[in-house]
Order: sequence, then structure tokens, then C-alpha cells
Amino acid sequence: MAGGKVEWWKGAVVYQIYPRSFRDTNGDGIGDLKGIEEKLDHVASLGADAIWLSPFYPSPNKDFGYDVSDYCDVAPEMGTLADFDRLVAEIHKRGLKLIVDQVLAHTSEQHPWFQESQLSADNPKADWYVWADAKEDGTVPNNWLSAFGGPAWSWNPIRRQYYHHKFLKSQPKLNFHNEEVVEACMNVLRFWLDRGVDGFRLDVANAYLHDAELKDNPPQPRDRRTFMDWAHAPRLQQHIHDANRPENEWAMKRVRAVMEEYDARLAFGEFSERPEMLGLYAGGLERLHTGYTFDFIEDWSFEPPVFRAYYEKLLAPLDDLFPCVTFSNHDVPRPVTRWGGGQGDDALAKVALTLLLALKGNVLMFQGEELGLPEVDLERHHIKDPVGDLYFPWVKGRDGCRTPIPWECAPQGAGFTSGEPWLPIPGYHKVRAVDVQEADENSVLAHARRMISLRKAHPALRLGDIRFLDAEGKVLAFAR
Repeated sequence: MAGGKVEWWKGAVVYQIYPRSFRDTNGDGIGDLKGIEEKLDHVASLGADAIWLSPFYPSPNKDFGYDVSDYCDVAPEMGTLADFDRLVAEIHKRGLKLIVDQVLAHTSEQHPWFQESQLSADNPKADWYVWADAKEDGTVPNNWLSAFGGPAWSWNPIRRQYYHHKFLKSQPKLNFHNEEVVEACMNVLRFWLDRGVDGFRLDVANAYLHDAELKDNPPQPRDRRTFMDWAHAPRLQQHIHDANRPENEWAMKRVRAVMEEYDARLAFGEFSERPEMLGLYAGGLERLHTGYTFDFIEDWSFEPPVFRAYYEKLLAPLDDLFPCVTFSNHDVPRPVTRWGGGQGDDALAKVALTLLLALKGNVLMFQGEELGLPEVDLERHHIKDPVGDLYFPWVKGRDGCRTPIPWECAPQGAGFTSGEPWLPIPGYHKVRAVDVQEADENSVLAHARRMISLRKAHPALRLGDIRFLDAEGKVLAFAR
């Protein structure tokens, strides 16, 4: 039953839209739902099968939408529920599917659930978040580190306890050991499914469950530490107690059960740590349909063994998992810059797109990837991302991949806005604007369309298996 219901997503090309940076229709410099509706024909012309929409919910934007203060509404700066309903209809009218982000591992501290939970240790939502007493000397309950730096615990003077946050202190962690929390989150999914969405991308899907005994995380062995681990202290420990738990499989099954209440819906997860857990959380008839790891999007080498090893070592034993493949998203430097550097390399962009669309899996393509956009090198006063704020100038955070799409070369706002864009659009993006590339049959955009068309014309590329071939030198050879 499940296999027939979800067939549409296998081998699909999913185009990720970061709403703040796609198209602004009211001149405030922030993208909105009407802007997405206005540019749907661009997505359809690529040949994409579905849209993945990053968060558009009300949020104080400490983490730009990934700190949700209301799961069942639209951020005022992005529109209304009526705008969303119209967008769903227009997406479906073009034969596209709509997948929306869900951030269920944590909320904003401004969410009403947390506002109530923090008031006392015995109110109805007291146990909806992860609370713990201080040690005798007032220090934090254990050694867990936040992904954004520092202890993963913050003191609340009202409850006189610490609360856990895997990310910012303004993103308190929901307690999935509490059945009321789980059911409330499942009802959030049903709210959007009832409005016609075709599925969900689950943010940090590896982190729904934590160790109830709050045991310390062990250190990452020194011989396994990479340059990225040494650059960021939280990566110096193995996250096996604050996330990536075997019992997290249970939470994934709960999500899948909700999907099965509806026809032809999809749930896939982000598994940003411990990729070896992927097969426990996704695949088969009970867990998430599929998921992706960070193996490719954290790669800076573009070396053939990286791609071969992913399929032959990680995926080969997972017979019931049809994977995702992605080189780019809203969290990582753009691939043209990671793999080539500088302010753009259209030849490299074409090679990367060719590989992306030739590998086995559902393709997740980030907005601007079809234009060959490089990372934007930002000045300190432009930085808005908390990661960039923490490490600037050595690491500039995620703003450089989140800058607005250049639709037109000429105007100051590059066709994105009539006002001042929330992040700058540099000249080396404007020369790669959509209107410029539309007029060039040799452009990256034209190449992206040709490759997607080729993929859709050949079932072997969309659904077939992959077999790697031995080759000398820096050559990645495989058969589909």
C-alpha cells in the first residue's frame, strides 16, 4: 500500500525555496508568499517535481524561521493563511507538489507552550520541555554543548532550573518523552496536511529524543577529528545522548503513521549528525520515507572517493531506503565556492549539476543552484546569522548562501525587491541573474534545465540503481 501511495517522490527533483530571499512583493526587503506565487513558473520551467518551502511561520527570527512561535500560522511579513492557501492551489495547478519545513525538535522561547512551561514545575505544560536541576554548585546538569556554541543549557530564574537547547538559548528543546507533546506535534502536521501540503522536511530529525538520564556525551576520539571538528567545540564530543538515540526511531514512526492517514504524502528528514543512524530512522514502511545526511554538503574536496564511499559504504546495506542526494541548502556554503572558490565558476557549476542529477536519489536543489550562484562574501555589518556572529571573521555563518535571488541584472534590488534587500545582492550575482541566463542557451540555467529533462526522460537516471566503476586519476565513473 505505502509503496504505491508515495511513488511520486522517488527520483523527484525537489527545489528548495528560502522564502525570505526568493521574491519580495511589498518593498520591505523580505521575501513573501505572494512573491513565491509570482515566480512559480520559473520553478516549473526547470522541470522540478516539488517545492520544499523553508519556514514561513511566525518567529522572532533569532534563527530566521527555525525558531517557531506559532506552528499554525504565517509570519505577518510573509503573508496570511489565505496567501498560503492560494499558493498551494497555484503550485498544484502547475503539477508540482509542496513540501513544507517542520521544526518539531524545539520551539521559540516565545511560543505559548514555553511561556507556560517556564512558570512552574507543576503547571499543565511543565514537562513539555527538557528541564533539569543545577548541580550542587549551580553549574549545568551535564556536558552537552549547543550546536551554536557554549553549554546546551540556560538558567531560568522563574523555575530555578536549567532548560535544554541544542541550538540557541531562545530555542528550548521539546520533550518527546511526553506523549502530550508528541500528539500536539502530530496535530501540527495534520493542520498543514489538511490544508493540502504534500509532505514535510523535518528539521534536525535526529534530535527529537534525548537520553532521559541526561548522561554526558563522550569525546570524539582524536584520530577521528576533522578540521571542521577542531573549528567548532561542540563537534569535539559524540552526540549520542543529547540526540541520535536509537529510540528516535519511535518518533520517526509516529510521523510516518500520520502520513499514512493521508494519500500520497511524503516525510523526509535532515540527519546532520551520525549518518550511520540514517537506516534506523528512514526507509521501509514504518519509518520516514527517506532522509539526507551532510556527507556531500560538508565536503570541500570534490574528490571521487567521497561520492563512491557514500553509496558503497553507507547506503549499500540499506535495501529499503531510496536516498536523497544534495550538494547545497540554506545551512552550508554554496558548492561552487566550496569546490572552486572565488566569485563564481560556471563550468564547475555545470559539472556539479550534471553529477547531482546523475546520481541515484531524490535530488534536493537549493534556490540559485540552477544559476551557479557562488557564496556571497559579506562584511561584518551585514551578518545576521548567529553562527556568523559567533565566529566572524574566521567563519561568516550561513548568510552568504541565503542572499536574495537575482531575477534581473539592472535594478538595484535585482528584481527581488523595490526596497533594500535584507541581505545584499553583489554584482557577481547580478551578472548571473535569471533574465541574463534566460537569453543564453549556454548558461548554467539552460544546462540545469537540460539535465533535469534528460533525467526525467530516462527511468534509469530517475529510479535505477547505481554501480561505481574503477577509474584512474580524479575520475568518478559509474553506471546507472
